[in-house]
Amino acid sequence: MSTPSAYDAIAGIYDDWSASVTEDVEFYVEEAAAAGGGAVVELGIGTGRIAVPIAQARMRVIGVDSSAKMLAVARARAEAAGVSELLELREGDLRAPRVDEQVRLVVIPFRALLHMETDADRVAALRAARDLLLPRGRLVFDVFEPSADDIEETHARWIEREPGIFERATWDQDKRVLRLDVRGPDDESSMQLAWVPTRCWPALLDEAGLRVVTCYGWFDRRPYAGGEDSIWIAERP
Repeated sequence: MSTPSAYDAIAGIYDDWSASVTEDVEFYVEEAAAAGGGAVVELGIGTGRIAVPIAQARMRVIGVDSSAKMLAVARARAEAAGVSELLELREGDLRAPRVDEQVRLVVIPFRALLHMETDADRVAALRAARDLLLPRGRLVFDVFEPSADDIEETHARWIEREPGIFERATWDQDKRVLRLDVRGPDDESSMQLAWVPTRCWPALLDEAGLRVVTCYGWFDRRPYAGGEDSIWIAERP
């Protein structure tokens, strides 16, 4: 049996918790439309926040997530949007997704790669994504490296992210590990994430057999200039 996901406990409040995160949706829909047809694979699909809009643009999505309860929410979301026939959901790990099909585009949105806590795990996840790609197919993902100001402003403080939903970030800068606690009226969970300096991602991608195409500094496609967020496009040769 699979290990329960930390997201299972907050699947019911996840969409409320992330309600203000909308800036990346159009970007990923555009990347899907530009891929040239066929299915899109989303690793870390969660509740379908990205996948359902892609399906609403009449593209098929194969979504993988480790949380059965998040997948259940995604399924209900797709049904409500009338696109359930375009969304195929599978429970699985980023490092070994249960997908046999090769596609032109794999996406890993909303910093999901931060759940990989070691370089070995990061490379395993990137290599798994590469193996799903056709030649010249692309992997698109976003990650972040927190600033000193962000850490100072949020460390160990409960912050109301959305009405009635609080989060607390506990940062370990030496280990580059974040413990994130999320608490709603009736649900709560804790998870651990890890980051690497932005400059490390090209080497990790190269080790996984992927070539960097570009790196953006935000979802409006501005060039990366040293900020916290980075959005990567890499290609399978």
